[in-house]
Amino acid sequence: MVTTRLLGTAWLAAALLGGAAAWAQAPVPAPASALPMLHTEGTQWLAADGSRPALRGVNLGNYLIQEFWMMGQGSAGIDDQCKLEAVLDRRFGYAERERLYALYRDNWITQRDWDMLPKMKLNLVRLPFIYSVVEDEKNPRHLRADAWRYLDNAIAEAEKRGIYVILDLHGAVGSQGWEHHSGCAGKNKYWDTPDYQARTIWLWQQIAARYKDRGAVAGYSILNEPWGTTPENLAVVMGTLYREIRKVDPNHVIILPGHSKGIDAYGKPSEHGQVNVAFEMHPYPGHFGWGKPGAEVHRDWLQCDADKGGKGGVCAWKAQQQQQLNTAYFIGEFQPWAFMGPELGGQVTRATYDTYVANGWASTAWSYKLVTNQGGQGKGTWGLVTNAPGAKIPKLDFNTAPLAEIENLFRLFGSVPYEPQQTIIKWMNASVPPTPFAPSIKKP
Repeated sequence: MVTTRLLGTAWLAAALLGGAAAWAQAPVPAPASALPMLHTEGTQWLAADGSRPALRGVNLGNYLIQEFWMMGQGSAGIDDQCKLEAVLDRRFGYAERERLYALYRDNWITQRDWDMLPKMKLNLVRLPFIYSVVEDEKNPRHLRADAWRYLDNAIAEAEKRGIYVILDLHGAVGSQGWEHHSGCAGKNKYWDTPDYQARTIWLWQQIAARYKDRGAVAGYSILNEPWGTTPENLAVVMGTLYREIRKVDPNHVIILPGHSKGIDAYGKPSEHGQVNVAFEMHPYPGHFGWGKPGAEVHRDWLQCDADKGGKGGVCAWKAQQQQQLNTAYFIGEFQPWAFMGPELGGQVTRATYDTYVANGWASTAWSYKLVTNQGGQGKGTWGLVTNAPGAKIPKLDFNTAPLAEIENLFRLFGSVPYEPQQTIIKWMNASVPPTPFAPSIKKP
């Protein structure tokens, strides 16, 4: 495997020159009401005045990179973004594919979504995107003509509501893992393709140049779930990416991604000259082999395995943070409400956010919006909002569906009636926090 371990700085510099054409940019829109820039010192996220903000947030999943399970699609083998793009290219041509994707994105997140977030007492969003939102995939190391359309708009809409944005490269060119949520399932070419690593440096330098003075950007989550390599190689490649971003932007928090095997390979960031950083982890109690949804698994996680001496769960993570790393944490993904029923789900959600805030951690749940073919929250979908019961989402075979049906589906994503998680809204706004692990709360 050829990795950045083998790449000298001279090679990297030469590789980057092809895209260094003055960082051509449209003017950065001026915010209506600027948010103060955040930074990290030691284990804490801090505002410019030294205060510690309570950063509670959510991911805008399936917006700028698609995950088909979140929108009631995935039939006929078209279950990731690369497959759908290829089918639309073959059937309608690239220009028409681009028009359809703009239609999709303009409807997945709209004004009603931005207005919903403050009702849930959220002040942070993680914005997952695929590299080709910014880079012209047909002309590498060049910006798309509309490169900043969606990032600019999201930052502006968030800032108007007092919400910070973490920019999250969810799908790098070549894909950083085998999973569908990198944009292209089964690929994982990022780690053994030096040009893809260099293009990712180029991409982040474009982003950093544009937003280096923008306070509403809370930080850069530089690579999502990069599990297609070893922890040791991950630390080396991310160290290079950190240094190259810092050449352009000395201001923003750079968020170093955790591996599925942990973060030990990084060592202590300050000992490697890395400052104003955070580590990102994705704990999922109740999912992916970590128990099952319910009060017990969340109680053990949030209350530090009280039955086992109180040294597990979040306490173990906090001890590592304080004793070994002295570095801030960002809980980039977690799921505290799904399948537990509305009341318990709402209470556990509030308790989870409160615990993370008490530890000084920023956090963004997965995910804000999910729609299903039948609609309705039931015992709690993975979305803070979903389509209302009976407001059905049709499942299309994109291989054969007429163009008009695809257009109608994409428009429907922006107009379908919603059913929010009302108990989450209730408990997030409650002046007295819930006690979800008291004996009176029964298992669903």
